Amino acid sequence: MKEEVLRIIPLGGLGEVGRNMMVYQYGDEYLIVDAGLMFPDSTMPGVDYIIPDIQFLLDKVDRIAGIIITHGHEDHIGAIKHIVEEIPAPIYATPLTRGLLEVKLARSGVLNKAKLNTVQAGETIQAGPFQVEFFHICHSIPDGVGLGITTPAGLIVHSGDYKFDHTPVDNRPADFAKLAEFSQRGVLALLADSTNAERSGWTPSERVVDQALDQVFMLAKGRIILASFASLISRMQQVANAAAKFNRKLAFAGTSMVDNVKMARKLGYLDIPDNLIVNLDQVLGLPDEEVVIMCTGSQGEPSSILGRLSNGNYRQFDIQPGDTVVLSSHPIPGNEENVYNTINRLFERGAEVLYEAIMPVHVSGHASQEEMKLLINLVKPRFLIPIHGELRQLKQHAKIGQQMGIPAENILVVENGQSIVLTKNKIELGARVPTANIFVDGSGVGTVDYDIMREREMLAQDGFVLINLAVDKYSGGGLIQPPSIFSQGFILNGEASEIFDEVKNRVAEKAAYSNGKLQKDVEQLVRNYLYEKTRRSPRVFVQVIRV
Repeated sequence: MKEEVLRIIPLGGLGEVGRNMMVYQYGDEYLIVDAGLMFPDSTMPGVDYIIPDIQFLLDKVDRIAGIIITHGHEDHIGAIKHIVEEIPAPIYATPLTRGLLEVKLARSGVLNKAKLNTVQAGETIQAGPFQVEFFHICHSIPDGVGLGITTPAGLIVHSGDYKFDHTPVDNRPADFAKLAEFSQRGVLALLADSTNAERSGWTPSERVVDQALDQVFMLAKGRIILASFASLISRMQQVANAAAKFNRKLAFAGTSMVDNVKMARKLGYLDIPDNLIVNLDQVLGLPDEEVVIMCTGSQGEPSSILGRLSNGNYRQFDIQPGDTVVLSSHPIPGNEENVYNTINRLFERGAEVLYEAIMPVHVSGHASQEEMKLLINLVKPRFLIPIHGELRQLKQHAKIGQQMGIPAENILVVENGQSIVLTKNKIELGARVPTANIFVDGSGVGTVDYDIMREREMLAQDGFVLINLAVDKYSGGGLIQPPSIFSQGFILNGEASEIFDEVKNRVAEKAAYSNGKLQKDVEQLVRNYLYEKTRRSPRVFVQVIRV
């Protein structure tokens, strides 16, 4: 009898934070879970975000049974417009998550291409050979779900992002009964969130933020400007509650945040009275002590509203002394520099800045070590596959699994592209699938690679020098006019004059005796001379015009 084989292929989210995408394969059919993006770090100038590499799936689109979205955060839905354009499979999401998807897809002009289906926690769908049960979990956004995926090879529990919050903002704790029921059926493998695997104890409840916000509102004398993710619906409700309690009017700034608020209120996920919300122009006309503005930019993104406020180039208003700015998020790993630079600039502009390191204005939405242990105890999996995290976090999660009695040989830590083969009795590594970082740069998708990143870094480090040479195309040698030099990011104008005068003399001399390799000869000459004089290595470009 042929052994039933399930293949699991991570295309994103393993060995990194963000860009989550997992593919399940049984026979010749596939199921995709999540389609997220990852924010760039400081080594990726010009990149807007990074998405999973779906090249592996493009010749299988007619065999993809469905796309499941576990919740509405960017690291799980941010790549959806790119996926929809390539893969016409049905998409399943809970009501709020579907609403966030619709807002995002409509803004990108591809909503009509998406086959969206609404599911509720507690419901079951059949997608090809995959029976998917949706169960409610707590996270820092309402309507998050984990998945019980029944396949001919066995039952897989896919946690999604989770924590065990007994007092969540939406008053809906995790579905412990469903998790216990899975264990009674026998769980072949648990794929579980590893983000906080290095944090001991329990993750605090979202209710902790209520107390911190009360303190902020009580002490703030001027305007309160609170930055968060545009999809952090729970935080919007908490800020609205505090605004009502302390007699302030609330305005939302930023297209994505405004659109998400409208959608969440319409669906009933935000309970905010009409008289509490005013538009941005109205709120700026009120006394400072009556104002709360909620905006994007908690990750220090330069193009976000808070990023532009910190630089003094937001069109509608400026930071002023007396403002209290609250960053209600945790810096994404690799993004700390952006966040702290933004905080410093806000302080320079006279604001009082509050953030997670000095006040509990944000709590994590991810399970800490004791919750990870509880999940393992609840579902009692035969095999454990840590997901969602950098390699160090995946490794720590594996150690927790061993502490809970799962044999080391039953735990696999893998990174993107490394497939896993599961049968009822065995877990092992399968074939590797090619994966790469797909950079989104403006309207270009995948048009930027690491070579271009390196070029941008070099230009940012030492600038460039451009030399224009005009030579007689008939004689083939000698310049018909002195070289012209243009430079940016290399040296101050006052210092450049003497150096560039000498460069012109040397280039003219070289041109008179160049043996048909004028461009290369001049590049080498100028590069060597500039390094000798400045100990810097700008990019040198030589343009030869024959007239």
